[in-house]
Amino acid sequence: MGINVEVALTAANIVGESAVWDDHRQRLLWVDIVGRAIHALAPATGEYQSWPTPDMPTSIGLRQDGGAIVGLATTIALWDYGDVFRTVATVEPGTTGNRLNEGVVGPDGAFWVGTMQNNIAADGTPLAMNGEKGRLYRYTPDGRVLPLTNDLFGITNTLVWPGDGTVLTADTLQNTIYSYEIAGSMLRNRVPVFAGFERGLPDGSCLDDEGFIWNCRVARGGCIVRLDPKGRVDRVVDLPVSQPTSCTFGGHDLSTLFVTSARFSMTDEEVRGNPLEGALLAINMGKRGRRANRFG
Repeated sequence: MGINVEVALTAANIVGESAVWDDHRQRLLWVDIVGRAIHALAPATGEYQSWPTPDMPTSIGLRQDGGAIVGLATTIALWDYGDVFRTVATVEPGTTGNRLNEGVVGPDGAFWVGTMQNNIAADGTPLAMNGEKGRLYRYTPDGRVLPLTNDLFGITNTLVWPGDGTVLTADTLQNTIYSYEIAGSMLRNRVPVFAGFERGLPDGSCLDDEGFIWNCRVARGGCIVRLDPKGRVDRVVDLPVSQPTSCTFGGHDLSTLFVTSARFSMTDEEVRGNPLEGALLAINMGKRGRRANRFG
């Protein structure tokens, strides 16, 4: 089967991330971390919107009441598609030098978020990292920020729940996707599922309705990989961008795979050589995805 990769929007995102499909409004939401904006695109109509954010938006999820929940640099906020971001929690309040990264609403209705050493300077340029300083947390609907594990991460990425009592999460710097057993409010028994793949590093992922994992390969990987639940490569899809960052299935029947991308750390010459860097892509894979969980 031929795979048709289309450009849904030449977004020119610096760090496009955290794609989520809102099946109620039939539109895709995602963030640009360095661009400090949240974007929305309704593919059926072509309607596009963008909102500035008060700080770096690192992730976004949907709420049961119709609004959104947003991870900012160090805080979590509730947002109703306007100018107001209502802060509801600070993550790692006693820690300096870290920021939030991945954030996804889990099947338990909580917002699962990861932290990392901040790698973005105030002017949007890269900052050097020097260790594994990130952790995983859950922000619950009753307002608590709860640690999930004592394990440290270089860059927290990927949060997907196969439905077998586990969660899959990645450490980008370790080039590894791990499986954890969910044991009450904590995670245990970390096992590597997919490690050492030679193209790029693991960024965001999503699941299709067959339980296969779609993983974006950032750091010049230029592709997205479909894995079976055991971590075996089913297929590799080459993309016209070198840094795909997150993915989700959307469209009226959840059969379009949307992929965000980034141009962070690229030179002006590199961007001129491929103006699609930072674009939003749409791929008809002949597969269907799953509806996003909602917070609350």
